[in-house]
Amino acid sequence: MASRIVAPKMASMMGQTLVKSARPMVRSNLNIKSAQRGFSGVSQSLKAKTSPFASMKRQQISILNRVALSKQSRPYSSEIASAMVQVSQNMGMGSAAIGLGGAGIGIGLVFAALIMAVARNPSMRGQLFQYAILGFAFVEAIGLFDLMVAMMCKYV
Repeated sequence: MASRIVAPKMASMMGQTLVKSARPMVRSNLNIKSAQRGFSGVSQSLKAKTSPFASMKRQQISILNRVALSKQSRPYSSEIASAMVQVSQNMGMGSAAIGLGGAGIGIGLVFAALIMAVARNPSMRGQLFQYAILGFAFVEAIGLFDLMVAMMCKYV
């Protein structure tokens, strides 16, 4: 007895989820009332012995033909292509040059540490200055490498 109540309800729920998940092209061709009836009746498409997908295939073929024709007739502009290349080069150079800010921060940190160390121990000023110059050279080299990559993005 319970199966007589549950089976039509489950079939109705399955029919609703199938219609909701179908693509809009398919949804227009499905008979919603027959899908909701479930097992109790035979759908109209089976009665007529025609496949609901036959018209869908025809629609898909016509859509594909329209898309192919529209792509063939679209003109190509070399001015737009060269402008896009210039824009991408400028964006690449700008994003690569962000690392120069990191080099500036690193140089500031090196000399801030030098000032703090000399303030704590003035007698080691000469040796600390040599270390600071060495640190400055390393940070500046990284900044120059970054600048080189930015220029390569723009001009190569």
